[in-house]
Amino acid sequence: MAARFLQTISTMEKNKAEIPANPHKSKDTLIFCLGIIFIGCLLQLTGKAKGDALVFPSVFEILKAFFRLIRTAATYKLIFTTIAHLFVALAASTVIGVAVGMLEGLCSEVRQFLKPLMILFRSIPMIVLVVIVMVLTKYTRVPYIVTSLILVPLISEATCEGCLRIDSELIDVYKLNSNFSPRILFTVYIPLMAGYLKQAYINAVGMGMKLVISTEYLVQTRNSLGKAIHTSGYFNEYEDIYAYALIMILLVILVTELPLAIVRKKISR
Repeated sequence: MAARFLQTISTMEKNKAEIPANPHKSKDTLIFCLGIIFIGCLLQLTGKAKGDALVFPSVFEILKAFFRLIRTAATYKLIFTTIAHLFVALAASTVIGVAVGMLEGLCSEVRQFLKPLMILFRSIPMIVLVVIVMVLTKYTRVPYIVTSLILVPLISEATCEGCLRIDSELIDVYKLNSNFSPRILFTVYIPLMAGYLKQAYINAVGMGMKLVISTEYLVQTRNSLGKAIHTSGYFNEYEDIYAYALIMILLVILVTELPLAIVRKKISR
């Protein structure tokens, strides 16, 4: 009975993977590119309206700075430091967030007990949290800790919601055969909550990148994108700031889309 139940879960996930690709993918890509061009036009119009070419450099100057930076070896050292901060924070917040979310989803008392704490982490201003963490620990740990604390509620909320949305009949079937265990978690709950976790991951990557770089900026983390942005602002090199922003956008797209593409490829096999 248990084997048949797990096979049913596997079949459900396989059927999801067999959904045909979006026929309008090329059209969506074109519209996405037009959106990027629109951002460039907005930047140009803002510069013209403000009359300040220093703060709002031309798109040509930004692209020139961008290609200069990606040809520089030091830039990749900055990227590596920031990405390392992001990955560690994502890993920590995922483990804690999924564990907390499962507890909240399985036990309403735990959900109500932890609700004030989750609201606190969601609503506390980042600068206040950074100052508190700076007092309590070394500056080098601040990007990891602050980013993880703010991302935990995002992931735990998605996990809890996904757990609560699972068909109760499926849960009743597994309960007839065995107790809750890590095997049940990874073969029953995680696959059925995949949609919620995927959206939480996408949101966490974008927010996590902003949080990491902001904390790096505030604590002046050596060899990081946050420190590089601070230095560029100090020397009025605004074209470099926009170029770093473009690099960060590409990093978010890469970190978000690459793992999802790998997972989709493995499922399709």
